[in-house]
Amino acid sequence: MPELPDIIVYIESLNARILDQPLIGIRLSSPFLLRTFDPPVSSVSGRKVGGLSRMGKRIVFQLEDDLYLVLHLMIAGRLHWKKAGAGIPGKIGLSAFDFPSGSLILTEAGTKKRASLHIVRGAARLRELDPGGLEVLDAELHQFRDALVRENHTLKRTLTDPAIFSGIGNAYSDEILHAARLSPLRLTAQLTQAEIERLFGACRSTLIFWTDRLRNKAAGSFPKKVTAFREGMAVHGRYRQPCPDCGSPIQRIVYAENETDYCPTCQTGGRLLADRALSKLLRSDWPRTAEELERLRAGAKD
Repeated sequence: MPELPDIIVYIESLNARILDQPLIGIRLSSPFLLRTFDPPVSSVSGRKVGGLSRMGKRIVFQLEDDLYLVLHLMIAGRLHWKKAGAGIPGKIGLSAFDFPSGSLILTEAGTKKRASLHIVRGAARLRELDPGGLEVLDAELHQFRDALVRENHTLKRTLTDPAIFSGIGNAYSDEILHAARLSPLRLTAQLTQAEIERLFGACRSTLIFWTDRLRNKAAGSFPKKVTAFREGMAVHGRYRQPCPDCGSPIQRIVYAENETDYCPTCQTGGRLLADRALSKLLRSDWPRTAEELERLRAGAKD
């Protein structure tokens, strides 16, 4: 899922291309994308783009006449800048937003179509779509601490809850927790003041680092290959590869469609966190450390 750094770079690229331009119209190839019916999609035709902003992981297009387009890419939605009037890809194409300078094409890979588009009128209706999470890059330490400990959940769940923190998802939460040297399953109520300060710093430094890196990679062109698995990430998507800091094999927890990656040496004191599916299967045979797990794997190959 595109997260804060990806969305910021998308918006910067769009600003350079469509700000103050009229939206000629929206072509929809999927009836499931548009989640509102009033105002109708025809109401945005010819309206100039007055600004673009981020609302969590959503992109907000501010149009004339107090109209807003709110686009949520979800997990597999991606944006592509093409020549004006470009066709919408057959299997994965959802829509095209046509401007005089080009067409913004929305695609979504996979069979589950989750991306959404809302058309609303007025700031009040726009606010109803805001999950309300804290913007970490704009926050002070005390605001971060208050949001973090408001409820007692695991750090992984808390960081990725859009009602608590804005724009952080599965990938960057893994990177943040590795940078902070904290377990993804550590409960927020257990954190010391020093650990909260370390986590706050890791949130800011990780998000700023990756925003700058993606911005430099785009270098004025429209972002391509937007993915949750980036070369140069410390832990996310690097299962069984060596930790860049200590060399231990990266481990993971898989639950439903989500994957949490972590370094047991850097983050959990060498302890292996139980994967729900495997630990239920192995029960008392579940290895306690990464070393035990590697020995089990080695034995299975013999």
